[in-house]
Amino acid sequence: MTTAQIEPTAALAELRESKPDRVTIVLLSGDLDRAMAAFIIATGAAAMGMQVTVFFTFWGLNTIRKKGAASSATDWLRRMFGFLNKGGAETLPLSRFHFWGLGTKMMQVVMKQNRMPGVPELMETALDLGVRFIACTTTMGLMGITKDTLIDGIDQFAGVTTYLAEAKQGAVNLFI
Repeated sequence: MTTAQIEPTAALAELRESKPDRVTIVLLSGDLDRAMAAFIIATGAAAMGMQVTVFFTFWGLNTIRKKGAASSATDWLRRMFGFLNKGGAETLPLSRFHFWGLGTKMMQVVMKQNRMPGVPELMETALDLGVRFIACTTTMGLMGITKDTLIDGIDQFAGVTTYLAEAKQGAVNLFI
């Protein structure tokens, strides 16, 4: 039995030639720290000249919702989702150590002291760098979120098949 030796450098070069420089990120989380990670990666990849697409689904849609935008759902369950889940990049909680907002405020102070941009600034930078934002229409329907409750700059409203078509072309696919 013979085994094939794979040269890592050659394999990487072959991968670069066969795959376009595309990155897709699924942002499922509506947490401050996870949204920051998604946008730091997205802006870093875009700054390197890569095509980047961020697919916002479930709680990740809160990142691109206008602050305090009310749900336009007609049934009480989805209206309740909209009431409890107001969204807005400025109001995202930490995934850990939130402590009724104290941990999040402390994190924001530390970020400001270290001149670290917040999620709204990172989103604006991402849009300026040409990062595509896709809002998941399935989740929008489930949660009673409409186009007018989302920020400007959303490139597309689409479902999972659109994301999968983008991911199929990508060299890097992340789920945050």
